[in-house]
Amino acid sequence: MTKKSRLYNPLAPWLFLAAPLTIYMIWVIGPMLYTFYLSLTKWDGLTAPVFQGLRNYTRLMKDPVFFLSLKNNFIWIGFFITVPVVFGLALAMALNKDIRGAKAFKALFYSPMVLSLVVCGLIWSWLYNPSQGLINTVLRSAGLGELARGWLSDPKYALGSIITVAIWRQVGYVMILYLAGLQSVDPFLVEASLIDGANKWQSFRHVILPQLRPISIVVMVISIIDSLRAFDLVSVMTRGGPYNMTSVLANFMYIESFNNYKMGYGAAISVILFMISLVFIVLYLNVVMKDES
Repeated sequence: MTKKSRLYNPLAPWLFLAAPLTIYMIWVIGPMLYTFYLSLTKWDGLTAPVFQGLRNYTRLMKDPVFFLSLKNNFIWIGFFITVPVVFGLALAMALNKDIRGAKAFKALFYSPMVLSLVVCGLIWSWLYNPSQGLINTVLRSAGLGELARGWLSDPKYALGSIITVAIWRQVGYVMILYLAGLQSVDPFLVEASLIDGANKWQSFRHVILPQLRPISIVVMVISIIDSLRAFDLVSVMTRGGPYNMTSVLANFMYIESFNNYKMGYGAAISVILFMISLVFIVLYLNVVMKDES
């Protein structure tokens, strides 16, 4: 037996992992399991929880606000995996060159990510103000007063107005991710395709885009997760109104739990949201594992 093998202790890695695993179990796994339990109870947050089985889930299946919130979440997903991805990739391609002012433009487009979602919501709430907001003021000054409206109070436009703010903030983040991904693109393959007669679009579609597949998967998953946990903007700008037209699952869960004191019902909503997120996470891990194998 060598000296190295005598010094090796198979318990050593677990001793190093003991502290972080304990913290993780206490602060993440424990509350998560407790939330699953609370979803099976009737609890107002003050008295002791009363176990009632799947009653909260059966009630959810009859709640129109739940299905409206779920629908709005999927609308968020639809916009988040298209608009920010397309514009973020386009900006990354445009700024991934040694051109004058590229760094300044990168900083400019990424700057909304520096602001918290609460601050973004407050800023855009002022812009959307129906009487003194910048958007309606500009429309009236341009002689387009008929287009001015209460952007956050009109059920037809409220959800789209909030999603626009979220997209405005997300584009810069996607751009940065694709700029990082473009660093791994082989420039010799791109140059070879152009020499062989491919135009810029063909080179992008058949050479650059396939090499960006790993980062594209990451972008898609992050966009989906961000859209599912949308809460801050909705809470700050409309609180789910008007008439629940902008409600999303996270906001619906918060209102039921902390405004209506239906903690068990709110826990059931959070479990549903977790299950939906888990589906996309599992799909992502499945794709990643296939790529690695």
